[in-house]
This record gives sequence, structure tokens and C-alpha cells, in this order.
Amino acid sequence: MSSHLTMSRVVWTGVAVLGALTFATPVFAGECPAGKTKPNAQPMVDHKAVGVTDVTLGTIDLGKQPARIEGRELRFRKLTIAPGGIVPWHTHDDRPALIFVQQGEIVEYASNCVDPIVHKAGDIRPEVHGTSHWWKNLGKETVILYVGDVRRDPNDNHM
Repeated sequence: MSSHLTMSRVVWTGVAVLGALTFATPVFAGECPAGKTKPNAQPMVDHKAVGVTDVTLGTIDLGKQPARIEGRELRFRKLTIAPGGIVPWHTHDDRPALIFVQQGEIVEYASNCVDPIVHKAGDIRPEVHGTSHWWKNLGKETVILYVGDVRRDPNDNHM
């Protein structure tokens, strides 16, 4: 009987957790807080890259793949940002990307968000048309980002 009672508690606890997850409002780490998006919320700044190492780990010419996306390259990079380091202002209007924060914590200043956005280890940040921003490592730990982007110009070295 006690085995049945214990199993019953486990099942009802699972149902309660599942119910809470089903009806909870989703919250995503590393996004602009609700009600804080606004066009031109952050002005463009002219910071230079500081304390950033940008290493291309691999590329694929997408024109030579079955999708035949001529003039586009899929690029995968590792960015290492030292404490106090800055990734300068850039846009993703023609260069979509996914950023994965592997280590540390970094602050993004996005053109369409009133508040700075904090990204922590484990976060993924999509960067798409309409995204212009810069990033700064305000912490004491080196930040490591992995970046997958699709660029048109192989000489475009924007971070």
C-alpha cells in the first residue's frame, strides 16, 4: 500500500509540474524585456573592437550545396571577449546569425531595446533583419561565444 501511495504522489507531483509548465507564460533568457522594445531605442555608437579574438572555425559555400544559395557563405566562428572587451556596433540586416554563449556573461545594447540585454552561459541569441547592436563584457570572466552566420561578402569581417 505504501508503494502505491508513493507512486501516487509522484504521479500527482508530475501532473502539477506539467500543468504549471503548460499554463505558465514563457520567459526566454537573453531577450528584450516585455514592453521595452522600441525603434531606435539605442543610438549607434562608434566603439572600436577591444579585447576580442574572432576565429573562423569553418565555412561552407552555400552556392555549391543542394539549396544553391548563390553568393552566400555559412560561417562558424568562435569569439573570445576579455573582461572589458567590446564587440563593436554592427547590423544583421543582411547577415542572419545565431549566437551561443558558451562561457561567461555579456551585455548587448540593441537598437530596438530600451534596456541592455544580459546574455549568460547557455543562452542562444538569434540575430536577424532589424537587429543592430553592440556587446560589452562587464564581468571579470572571459566570455566565449560561438557564432553561426550566413554572409554574402566573404570580405565582410563584421563581428
